[in-house]
Amino acid sequence: MRIVPGDFSDPQVIELLRIHLAGMHRTSPKESVFALDLSGLQSPHISFWTIWEGDTLLGCGALKELSGDSGELKSMRTHPDHLRRGAARRLLAHLLDLARARGYHRLSLETGSGEAFEPALALYRNMGFANGEAFGDYAATGFNQFLHLDM
Repeated sequence: MRIVPGDFSDPQVIELLRIHLAGMHRTSPKESVFALDLSGLQSPHISFWTIWEGDTLLGCGALKELSGDSGELKSMRTHPDHLRRGAARRLLAHLLDLARARGYHRLSLETGSGEAFEPALALYRNMGFANGEAFGDYAATGFNQFLHLDM
């Protein structure tokens, strides 16, 4: 598996982002979908990464700078054809290394609740993230939850 910056013109990347957004809309209340679309991921404050095996895209993830010492994980998604192969763990480890290299003291994420989110939540908790308060512009609801990793 190799991790490289995401190419927004690659058809596999475009399709995985479509799958990601559709999944978020299918499993989340409308007012609780904070997933970024293609244009949102192209912000200068976001680093977007992809993980590949040969010519096959396995997954993607992004790191958003919130301040000089904190960041947010965005758009973590493994392609449904490649689940449970370790791609998400490898990509998350890469993003954690990138956050450390940037000097972040805290990494946060917002996600949902329910069965669809349990595998991702298990991964985040296994990597040291813990539930905590809302951050940034997010407001806590009965559906979303916030995880943080002090680095």
